[in-house]
Amino acid sequence: MSTPALPPEILRAAVAHLAPTVPLLTDLGERFAKGGHELALVGGPVRDAFLERTSGDLDFTTSASPEETERILTDWGDAHWDMGREFGTIGAHKGEQTVEVTTYRADAYDGTTRKPVVAFGDNLEDDLVRRDFTVNAMALRLPGLELVDPHGGMLDLAARRLRTPSAPEVSFSDDPLRMMRAARFVAQLALVPAPEVVAAMREAAQTLQIVSAERVRDELVKLLLGEHPVAGLRLLVDTGLAEHVLPELPALRLEIDEHHRHKDVYEHSLTVLEQAIDLEGPRGAVDHPVPGPDLVLRLAALLHDIGKPRTRRFEPGGGVSFHHHDVVGAKLTAKRMKALRFDKGTTKSVARLVELHLRFHGYGEGRWTDSAVRRYITDAGPLLERLHRLTRADSTTRNQRRAHRLRRAYDDLEERIEVLLEQEELDRVRPELDGNEIGEVLGIEPGPAVGRAYRHLLQVRLDEGPIGKEAATDRLRAWWAEQA
Repeated sequence: MSTPALPPEILRAAVAHLAPTVPLLTDLGERFAKGGHELALVGGPVRDAFLERTSGDLDFTTSASPEETERILTDWGDAHWDMGREFGTIGAHKGEQTVEVTTYRADAYDGTTRKPVVAFGDNLEDDLVRRDFTVNAMALRLPGLELVDPHGGMLDLAARRLRTPSAPEVSFSDDPLRMMRAARFVAQLALVPAPEVVAAMREAAQTLQIVSAERVRDELVKLLLGEHPVAGLRLLVDTGLAEHVLPELPALRLEIDEHHRHKDVYEHSLTVLEQAIDLEGPRGAVDHPVPGPDLVLRLAALLHDIGKPRTRRFEPGGGVSFHHHDVVGAKLTAKRMKALRFDKGTTKSVARLVELHLRFHGYGEGRWTDSAVRRYITDAGPLLERLHRLTRADSTTRNQRRAHRLRRAYDDLEERIEVLLEQEELDRVRPELDGNEIGEVLGIEPGPAVGRAYRHLLQVRLDEGPIGKEAATDRLRAWWAEQA
C-alpha cells in the first residue's frame, strides 16, 4: 500500500505538536544525511503526534550500522550508551533529550522463543512491515519531516482500527507478546481490533506461554493503567489470552453473586473496576489521597472476588454462598501476582485489600463500637484511602434503596474514622507504655514476655482508646498476675 494522501493541515498539526523537538529532529536528520545515511522518527512518537498526545520516547530508525550510529551520536550528544548492539540499538542524550536509534531490521523468529534471529535491513519500508500494528508502522523521514505510511496507519488511526502490517497470524507467530500489546492499545487508545486480528489472537493464544512472565506483566500493567482497561480486559478474556495471563478472571463468568443471583461475577468485577477508577483523583494529582491511575486500587478492584469459584456452595432452599471468599481470594491474588513477578510491596498491598474488602459489611446499621472502628483503621493502615474507594466501588446493586443505604452507612463510617483519627492519631497508634517502660513495671529483661505484654497493651489501646499511663500500668500488672 502506498502512503495515502494526507491533508496538509493534519501533517501541520502533528508537526506543531512535535514543535519542541523539531530542532533536535532536524539536527539529527542532517547529521545522519551528511554521513550518507537515512534517519526517520518512527512508531509511537509519530502515532502520538497525530493523536496530539505527548510521547515520552523518541525512537529513530536508520540505514546506518550500529557502529556508524555510535560515531554520529558521540559527536552529537553529551553521552551515549549501548542499549543492545546485537539488536542494532544505540542510545544517547543531550541536555534533557534522550534518543534511541536502531538500525533497519528484518528479523526472523524461530517460533519457540520470543528472541529474534537478528538481521539488519537496508530500507525503511522493510523495517516498517515488521512492526506490530499499522498505527505504529508510520515514520517521519528526517530532516524533511516527510510522512511514510505504507500500510495505511493514518487511515486506521482515524477509524480507531487496529490492524497488523503483515498477516496477523504471521505477526503474532513472530512475536506472541504483540497479542498483549493489542489489548493494551485497546485500553490506552480506544482502538477496535479488526476481525482478522481477533481471530488470529484466538488461534495463537497458547503461544503466549513462551513469553517471559515479566514481559507479560509489564503489558498487563500498561493495560490496567490505560483510560479504558475494561475494554482491553474483555479482549484478553474473549480471545482466550486471559487463560494464560490471569485465568482467575474468565473463571468468574460462570459464577453467581450471593446477593443477586442474576448478577454475573465477571461483569460485576469489571463494573467495580470502572467504579473504582471513577473514584480516583485526577491523573498525577499530588493533593489527592489516591491520584490516578492507581495500580494497586485497580488490581484490587479487578481481583477482589476471585475467591468465589473456590468457595461457592449451593445451600438448601436454592441459595448460593461464598463464605470466606475474601481470605481465599487474598491468597489466590498473592499467588497470581507472584507468578507474574510483581514486586513484593505491590503484591502485599493488593492481597491485603482483597482480604479486607468485605470488612465493612459487618458495620450493619452503624453499630460498630469505637474499638471496631479503630481496628478497621489499623488493619487497613496506609491502604485506608484505597479501601474506602474499593468498598464504595463494590456496590453495583440496581436496587436504589439498598444502594442509598450502603452509601449512607459508609458515609457514617468515614465520618467516625475522621473523628477518631483527629482525636487519637490512630495512624500512629501505640501502647501507652513502650518496651522499656513495660520491662521496668514488670521487672523483666527484654525478650518474648515483653513482646506479649506490648501486644496486650496495644489491644487495650485499640479497645478503649487513650486511658493514660497510670491506668495502662494497672492493666499491665493485672494481666501479668493472670499470666503468673
